[in-house]
Amino acid sequence: MHLRLADDADVPALAATLALAFADDPVWGPVLRRPDRDTSHLEPFWRRFVEGALPYGMVYLVDDGDAVAVWLDSGAPEMTDEQFAAVEAIVAERLDPTQRRAFDGLMAAFDANHPHDEPHRYLSLLASNPARRGEGLGQRMLAENLRTFAAAGLPAYLESTNPANDRRYERAGFRPIGGFVSPLDDAPITTMWRPIDA
Repeated sequence: MHLRLADDADVPALAATLALAFADDPVWGPVLRRPDRDTSHLEPFWRRFVEGALPYGMVYLVDDGDAVAVWLDSGAPEMTDEQFAAVEAIVAERLDPTQRRAFDGLMAAFDANHPHDEPHRYLSLLASNPARRGEGLGQRMLAENLRTFAAAGLPAYLESTNPANDRRYERAGFRPIGGFVSPLDDAPITTMWRPIDA
């Protein structure tokens, strides 16, 4: 496994990996899935999250984008106003009214549940290409990232949108600290914290 920081040239590959990985996510799948099964909006949607995080220097990839971890400093915006406007335009143009309301509700819930008391690293997104699931790419990348952050004296936070992943995060030292549900269908989202000494 070759781990490195992403740059602008990696954005298309990372957006493609995120689009594939989150297409069947219990939370994001229903919010972003179109009834006609058109998926052409997914890569542009996720691309803005990658582009927004790149300036912070904490977007990691392995094997040319087959797995990606998007990290942010606590309190840092996920993207610029212009990038978020582009996301909102995709949501407005490609999704139905119920999905649009769910997206707005999700973004508000992510923000409302995010801890703000202690500096930390925030795992915005972690994904691997479904064709390589089971190889442990994401887990190994996560472990390496967490070692680096702990050495710098920083805990970590994430929201797990797939209950099947909660045990994997717990093995990496994260512990559930709360949660909320998707406004679309009450799919659970678990908030998790990893202390420095985990």
